Formats: sequence, C-alpha cells, structure tokens
Amino acid sequence: MRARELGIPLTGEPGPWDAITDVPGIEVGYVTLCEGDDVRTGVTALLPRGRDGVGMPCAAGLHSFNGNGEMTGTAWIEESGSLAVPVLITNTYAVGPVHRGVVEWVRANRRDMAPEWLLPVVTETWDGHLNDIHGSAVESRHAAAAIEAAASGPVEEGCVGGGTGMRCYGFKGGSGTASRVVEYGEDRYTVGAFVQANFGARRELVVAGVPVGRELPDGPAPEPDGERQVPPGAGSVIVVVATDAPLLPGQCEALARRATLGLARTGTTGSHFSGDIFLAFSTANEGALTSTFPEDDGSAPYESMRFVPWGRMDPFYGAVVESVEEAVLNVLTGAHAMTGRAGHHVPALPLDQVSALLAARGAVA
Repeated sequence: MRARELGIPLTGEPGPWDAITDVPGIEVGYVTLCEGDDVRTGVTALLPRGRDGVGMPCAAGLHSFNGNGEMTGTAWIEESGSLAVPVLITNTYAVGPVHRGVVEWVRANRRDMAPEWLLPVVTETWDGHLNDIHGSAVESRHAAAAIEAAASGPVEEGCVGGGTGMRCYGFKGGSGTASRVVEYGEDRYTVGAFVQANFGARRELVVAGVPVGRELPDGPAPEPDGERQVPPGAGSVIVVVATDAPLLPGQCEALARRATLGLARTGTTGSHFSGDIFLAFSTANEGALTSTFPEDDGSAPYESMRFVPWGRMDPFYGAVVESVEEAVLNVLTGAHAMTGRAGHHVPALPLDQVSALLAARGAVA
C-alpha cells in the first residue's frame, strides 16, 4: 500500500496520481530483473519531456548532500544549467552498460540530437546485499527497454526498476514517488519527487514524527557468512525533483538542496557511506537553454526565460520537502520482503506494527 492508505498524516495537496508523473510530460519506465537466487536489480528511466521530447532542454540544478556515489553528466548540467536527456537509475556497477544503452537508444531514435557526442545522466545506488552486483545481469539493452517502457500515469513503487534490490532503514527499500500542487496567484503548478531509496539505519527511522525505528522490535541478527558487513546507513539515495513551474537553473539547484530536508523528516542523519545526490529540473520555458552549433549565417539570436521571483520560492521549497518525505514512506510501505544473493533476506516494514505505534502516539490521519 501507499503511505496515505496506511493512515500516515501528510501535509500538502497531492496531484491526481501523487507521483512525479503529475508534472505534465514526465514519463517513468522500469526494467526489473529477478532471476534465480542472485539477480535482484534493474533499471529506471525518467524522461522529463517524454520520448518525443528527448533533446529539448529543461532548466536543471544539482546538489550532492554526500558524494559517496555517482551521477554521470553532471559537469555539463552545472556548466549549461540544462538537462536534455533521460535520467537513468540503476545499481552501482551497472552504470557503464546503462550509459552505453542510452547512447545506443539516442543514436537509433534521435539521430538529429547532437550525433557527434552525448552526455547521458546515469546514477546509482548499491544493491550488493541482495544482488550479485559483480555479475552482468544489467545490459545496455535494458536501458533502452526502460526508456521504451516509460509512460505517464500512476507509477509502480517498491521492488521495481533500479530499486529492485535496495534496502531502506534496514527494511526493504526501492522506488517511490509523490507530488504536491502549488498555487501561485491564478496558476497551479506541480512539484513531483522520485526516489531510489537505499539509505538509513533502522534506529533512525521516523514516521510522522514518531521514532518507529527505535520502538520496533529488533529483527533477527544476520547470520555470519564470511563477508564484511556493510555499516548501517550505508547504501545511497537518489532524488529527482521535477516541476512545471518556470524556474531558473539556480532555482532548480535550490529545489534540489531542499530534498535533504525531506529525507531528514524520515530520520536519516546522512551516513558517510551513502551517496546522496539530488537533481531538480523545470519543464517550463520550452525552447530556451538550447545548446546547438551556431549557424554560419551571420545571425545573433537571443533567448529569454520566464521565472518565479526568488522571493516567492518558499511554497515550492515546501512542496519538495513534503514530496520527498512521502516518496520515501511510499517506498517503505510499498516494498515487499525479499531474499536474494547468498540467501540474504531483507524484511518489509511491518505495517501493522507501525500502524499500532502511530495510533498509540495519536499520529494517524
């Protein structure tokens, strides 16, 4: 179920699907790989303007809360303030084949888009507890398949796509999303968040202000298997924030920074061993921020952008914080228990016990 179905009190007005796809034009696609005993992984594709809009830049900004992770293509986003390619999320050691897969898909489908070079955005979290991360399960074709599977509408959550083998706060993690509507004068905009959650120590988990991680009974101790144990809280989290509000690249960066506060509401203190990298973009101002070879015709064109004044950004910041918090909770309430590599087992969040703890604290919607 989703966090709202569990009765967790959440503030703000969600969009129709309560998902990043409430931002018009955004599409999400998955390839989920669960094979045999050792493969628990996949690929997620987020398309800011859908397949037909690949190559049309969006204003974009980044924030690295903790840099123990990878997101390719970030130097160009910081340089140009724009994002014109799909965003792919997978496991740590699959960045290479997924990167190649994006290049192959663009070459096959968008030969008009800077065929001389391409800087894909591929990012990751570590799923080596449940998945044979050293294996070759993820191939370049899976990146193309995730892009082709991308669609608008409701978004599946939990153990799907790049989030298939992830853990969050010691429970089964994965993929999650949420959205908020922001009224700005006579206009209504949407802010949406998507997370691949693989972070947090069990003792840190907070739900609606209740420290449930400390109050839930401890699970069974992991059986020794000769492997070095990953410290609690290690793993990483990727957050993608999107909006149709007209924003400058610097304002998108400001939205990305606020993802930190949404995560903090769920209890994390930010492990040194977690790569927490956030990307935000605006789908407004279509046609601006282009970066193409100049025509040798003597022309000297200009571009212009419409944007929300900096002093009016607070409601958008709040929408990011609320969306990110709910997206993480949707991961935890939507994921199921999973057994994978070497017999490792990760339990799902015990929803009945969480409900009882929230009810005892008067924290049920």
